Amino acid sequence: MSLNAEHVFFRYGRKGPWILEDRSFHFDRGERVALLAPSGSGKTTLAMLLAGYLTPQKGRILLGGAPLPGKGACPVQLICQHPEKAVNPRWRLEKILAEGGPLRGELLDALGIERAWLTRFPLELSGGELQRFCVARALAGGADYLICDEISAMLDVITQAQIWNVLLAEAEKRGMGILAVTHNRHLATRIADRIETL
Repeated sequence: MSLNAEHVFFRYGRKGPWILEDRSFHFDRGERVALLAPSGSGKTTLAMLLAGYLTPQKGRILLGGAPLPGKGACPVQLICQHPEKAVNPRWRLEKILAEGGPLRGELLDALGIERAWLTRFPLELSGGELQRFCVARALAGGADYLICDEISAMLDVITQAQIWNVLLAEAEKRGMGILAVTHNRHLATRIADRIETL
């Protein structure tokens, strides 16, 4: 089963410049792909289109040859660069994690998530700690595809390695597709089987 963008066009606003113009992209379940491009190239916009958060003005996004299902049933999960924008600041972390599905103790341990953090609110955690929660929530949902948009760009080297090790191990175990959206060539080379550019 493939996740495809077919000849997509996208712009913000009715008369703005095209962010993406006649772009096509695909990756398969079980693949590890890096989308390597500089800032401002439209890679985050493409990630949001592939995850169903945006709709192209022209072209289409297909999953297994059919349109993406609705948000609740969509097997594509997007993990954003800025985790504070992806969570409800009024919810405690335990409730945020439960959104994705049942909590797995071994997954929390592998990501270095301390149980004491579960009763806290997002603003009480550092960016690295909160990103670990967003990764755990995405993995708990049983997704077939994970789109990781610069998820480690703001993190220290140790946290980066820990998060990617967990993601890649889970992907291997479940046969998930991983798309790493990044401008970091070293990261792309290290984690991906195939590198695409915009």
